[in-house]
Amino acid sequence: MESRAKSMGHAIHPILIVFPLGLLATSVIFDILYLITDRTGFQVSAAYTIAAGVIGGLVAAVFGLIDWRAIPAGTRAKRVGATHGLGNVVVVVLFAVSWLLRRGADNWEPNAGALVCSFAGIVLAGFTGWLGGELVERLGMSVSDEAGLNAPSSLSHRPRARGA
Repeated sequence: MESRAKSMGHAIHPILIVFPLGLLATSVIFDILYLITDRTGFQVSAAYTIAAGVIGGLVAAVFGLIDWRAIPAGTRAKRVGATHGLGNVVVVVLFAVSWLLRRGADNWEPNAGALVCSFAGIVLAGFTGWLGGELVERLGMSVSDEAGLNAPSSLSHRPRARGA
């Protein structure tokens, strides 16, 4: 089933999710580095990457919702997509709470609650990312009806050759 929200022949949602996922994972790495080294720059970097990741996650969610609404009701894809989407909402909320807990602290220093939210968020993001892979690789979401090993470029506007 092809994506409803596309740009230049490709689904927008899978393009966008790499940014928030990478930013939020990087914030956790910065938190770990801060805990190991106690260097101020790491917690400040974590706070900024969380903010960017939350914003990016909200943007990606809009396009994911557009695609999810087009999935036929009563299908496994609809259920998996709902779990994927709701789980990612929880991920964004966990990181947003982590950011809010840091906001008033000196140099964005994370307290235990902020760290728990971030660490729980990244674990949940791993699971919801797997569900996203399940949607694409097992259930065929966002896969072009013209897909094939010798399919022409999405920019060519040529149909796939017969038997390809």
